Amino acid sequence: MEGRRADYTLDEMCAVLAVSESGYRAWKQGGTPDRTRLTDAQLLALIRAIHDALKGAYGSPRMVRELRGRGVPTSKPRVERLMREHGIRARHKRRYRVTTDSRHNLPVAPNRLNRDFTPSAPNQTWTSDITYLWTDEGWLYLAIVLDLFNREVVGWSLKPRMTADIVTDALTMAWVRRKPAVGLMHHSDRGSQYASQPFQDKLKAYGMEGSMSRKGNCWDNAPTESWFNSFKNERVHGLRYATRADMMAASFEYIEVFSNRTRRHSTLGYQSPMQFLDEWRMAQHAENLVA
Repeated sequence: MEGRRADYTLDEMCAVLAVSESGYRAWKQGGTPDRTRLTDAQLLALIRAIHDALKGAYGSPRMVRELRGRGVPTSKPRVERLMREHGIRARHKRRYRVTTDSRHNLPVAPNRLNRDFTPSAPNQTWTSDITYLWTDEGWLYLAIVLDLFNREVVGWSLKPRMTADIVTDALTMAWVRRKPAVGLMHHSDRGSQYASQPFQDKLKAYGMEGSMSRKGNCWDNAPTESWFNSFKNERVHGLRYATRADMMAASFEYIEVFSNRTRRHSTLGYQSPMQFLDEWRMAQHAENLVA
């Protein structure tokens, strides 16, 4: 015998009929139901597709922004629930490990940055650092230059040896791409590569002012450390790279395609670095037209 209407709850019937409760209520009151709302099954399939495409980079906060950015209206509690119930989570974060060797007698610059991580415009403050990457063929070393304004990697270099040329090459790439005005502040740790004469000569040639973290204090360069942490969590930890070429290809994809152009950064209001910079430029253009 068929069940009666009173035998089933509203959420049970909506689940069977693949409609939303809010849509049913809107229809019941004579309105138009929200046909853009996905069922849990549909939303879960989309979350899984994004999770796979982004290689597990996003937890629920960024996943919500990504879904909304794709025109899918949803709530944070709903996304959190689906991800929790189905074991979908961002790749595990590891603790920071000190890799800087500041045991040298080279001159060091004062900490002029003083943890001011929010410049008002691009090309005012760049930060740099180096990290280690393991492959079956041996180590690779990645040096980056980060524009603090929009967290964009504007220069980088990947080499099998951690010599001074790795940081000078990264800085050269950044300068060629951006051509900043004289007076830009460049901040790094006290590592011998950054304190070396070739690197200091390069800073002087580009008209940049040097700044260095206090000894043993990684928080003085926190945004760059955070970028490396995200990179390793999302592309390195738990994965095996057979060759240096494989690691180079993965690094290129992460920096130039994902991190700079796609990845939603919480410090940028969950925009990508390029989107954040483009919107700032449009706002500046509009202000100049009004002026």
